[in-house]
Amino acid sequence: MVVAILTVDQRGSRTGPDLVPEVLATLNSTSLPRPLREFERTAGDEVQGVLDCGAAVVARIEALVRAGDWNIGLGLGAVEEPLPRSTRAGRGEAFVLARSAVTRAKQHPSRISVVGAPPYRADQLETVAWLWAGILSRRSERGWQVADLLAQGLSHAETAHRLGISQSAVSQRAQSAGLVEAERAARLLAELIDAALENKEGTEE
Repeated sequence: MVVAILTVDQRGSRTGPDLVPEVLATLNSTSLPRPLREFERTAGDEVQGVLDCGAAVVARIEALVRAGDWNIGLGLGAVEEPLPRSTRAGRGEAFVLARSAVTRAKQHPSRISVVGAPPYRADQLETVAWLWAGILSRRSERGWQVADLLAQGLSHAETAHRLGISQSAVSQRAQSAGLVEAERAARLLAELIDAALENKEGTEE
């Protein structure tokens, strides 16, 4: 069984508050696509979950990039079956790859790394993730407000009314926030992850 393991750890945890309870609530939120196994604290400031589709992975990476406090490691590979109910009890290649990925993520400005998939696919995924994260990390709070409302299905006119601004201001904020670019990158990333999960080739680097 090939799955995506998302392992993240808190940046600056030794000098700041423990953000794990907050991030667990976010990553296990029912508003996001359901994970195969829920996210759990695995050790210290580390959190890990098991996912089986690109949309579920992308939604959580977006939340983590938006928070800005996390190193993000994505491992794509096989796990031992049957998969236990608890993420912490899981075993297999994907778990090892995810831990390697989160270690690598600490060394990159984007704080994201992908390992496995096989390697050529992981490189593609990682490149798209870096570019997408770059767009998200530059987005202002006003940009996020517009992005959130449009993501809920509101029109530009409805968004403008909700925010008390003009439709042209909504369009300007959407453009500055890179909404079109981010949506396309997120869709491509999800498709690449789905392709990797369906791939039966070896995943070791």
